[in-house]
Amino acid sequence: MRLTLPLLIVLIYMVAMLLVGYFTNKLAIKSSTDYMIAGRRMGVLMIAASLSANNIGGGSTMGVATRAFGIWGMSAAWYVLAASVAMIPLAWFAPKIRKTMAVTIPEVVTRRFGDVAGTLTALLNIVALFFLTASQVLASGTVVSVLTGIPMNVSILISGLVIIVYTTMGGMIADQISDLVQFFVILGGLAVALPFIVSGAGGWQAISAKLPPVKLDFFAVGWVTILGLIFNYFCTFLSGPEMVSRFSSAKDERSAQKASVLAALLMALMAFIPTVIGLVSYAMDPALDGGKGTSALMFATTHYAPVWVTGLIAASIVAATMSSADSNLLCASTMLVRDLYMKYVKKEVPDRKVIFLTRCCNVFICLLSMGIALFQINIVTLNLFAFALRSAGPFAAYAFGLSVPKASRHSGLVSILVGSIAVVYWQIAHANHPVLPIVFGCLVGTAAFFLTTFLERGNVAPSAYEAKDE
Repeated sequence: MRLTLPLLIVLIYMVAMLLVGYFTNKLAIKSSTDYMIAGRRMGVLMIAASLSANNIGGGSTMGVATRAFGIWGMSAAWYVLAASVAMIPLAWFAPKIRKTMAVTIPEVVTRRFGDVAGTLTALLNIVALFFLTASQVLASGTVVSVLTGIPMNVSILISGLVIIVYTTMGGMIADQISDLVQFFVILGGLAVALPFIVSGAGGWQAISAKLPPVKLDFFAVGWVTILGLIFNYFCTFLSGPEMVSRFSSAKDERSAQKASVLAALLMALMAFIPTVIGLVSYAMDPALDGGKGTSALMFATTHYAPVWVTGLIAASIVAATMSSADSNLLCASTMLVRDLYMKYVKKEVPDRKVIFLTRCCNVFICLLSMGIALFQINIVTLNLFAFALRSAGPFAAYAFGLSVPKASRHSGLVSILVGSIAVVYWQIAHANHPVLPIVFGCLVGTAAFFLTTFLERGNVAPSAYEAKDE
């Protein structure tokens, strides 16, 4: 059977990651700080690889190949390249994030703008992380279904259960250790597969001859969309709990800054590989999946690469989805426990019980995300909706709460409310507009933040930092 070896490779990889979680739990998890933010002792390479692996998920592999198959063509590379560009200005904020000594984003927002603003930030992030986790479970299920022939719904359930067990055991330390491995599995697997796929499909000259010229236009998607993606990533990275938790886990502020720059370089390496694979699938079968190309990446791999390369690609996608799903789960669970349960239910909780509660939340959230994944919504659509939901409101409150010392007391809450309303309005009224909802929402939220600060000048909010600002 052709798919026996790929399936075996994927199973070995998944077992290896489960073992990382098991031994990390046994040897390294001594406190809730270890479990949630790796004890604040991670170095530059570990953080950079973790940042990169977390962002190269199902949307950046299978999703990009699908976009390249569809109307985006070669310009689908911007879906990942824009993320790389967005990491560069984030390097300015990284030391500030580490300096807060906070565990979560809502914790910082609460310090500056009060409990209501912090709670709204937590709720928006948790809901968004449900959808982000669902997209990764769906991507994993697609791979399992292609490899085994198991129905998609069953494959989604299997993938979700593996993610639950892996994430619940290891926490942030296992997350970052596995991310280091996962990123290079992703990059290496796709890089090795690409020349086999192109050669197996007849070579690039033969492939490009079958493509309409617009498919090879690197800027076909348009500058409005490209700039919107860059702004989208910058906003969602800066206000994204899985990114912030990486910077919070750094051993010092300088390491956090260096990791941001290195992550930008690592992600740039990934921009074109799934894009070209998607174009190969279109050239060979434009009617794939009814013309949608949802399985473009796996189609090209299984048809035009050796069987062992199919295994590498499958393991790469599973690695990509696991590295994103475990981060999403852990961040959502951490906020549920620290920013909701310990704020409104029971303030004093023993450290070991904090870990137990966080693990329970991992299971609960992943089960709900599996339910969302069963609807099989487009992966990129899920990601963009979740990014917009969690960023449009909290972006200004968190970003400028860190960087504007004279922000007023109510500016954060106003920006969260106005930005969230704006993004929902734009999503409903202008869904097909080239300006993304997150861009519109963040801009309106930012305007509301500074207008409120101007009107409330003199009523300065408390510091975002535990220690007095230098």
